[in-house]
Amino acid sequence: MAHPVDVHVGKRIRHRRWLVGMTQQQLAERVGIKFQQIQKYETGANRVSASRLWDIAEALDVPVSFFFEGIEEGEIEAADQSASSAVPADLLGDKEALDLVRSYYAIPENQRRRLFELARVLSDVA
Repeated sequence: MAHPVDVHVGKRIRHRRWLVGMTQQQLAERVGIKFQQIQKYETGANRVSASRLWDIAEALDVPVSFFFEGIEEGEIEAADQSASSAVPADLLGDKEALDLVRSYYAIPENQRRRLFELARVLSDVA
């Protein structure tokens, strides 16, 4: 069974890779490994070493701390218990959701704010 921290780090790797529009193959080439290893990291099946995480962070243009965001004390347990909430627990693993976020940030800022307000109003109605 994968450790929850390894799963969290893997999800953050996948999240960032999708946000920048990079394939597993492209990331693997930048890091100097096979894409299958990226797959294993992203699922948490394999633990990422410190030096490899450093290389991945450089390839994805984020600080190493990015991969640990949202993992504060007790948050992993809380995430497991929040399965009944309206937001899926593995939102970062949903390709459609990440495509939506990527498209959202491609919209000019002033229009993005208006779209955000519209979404907020619509969600309040539901």
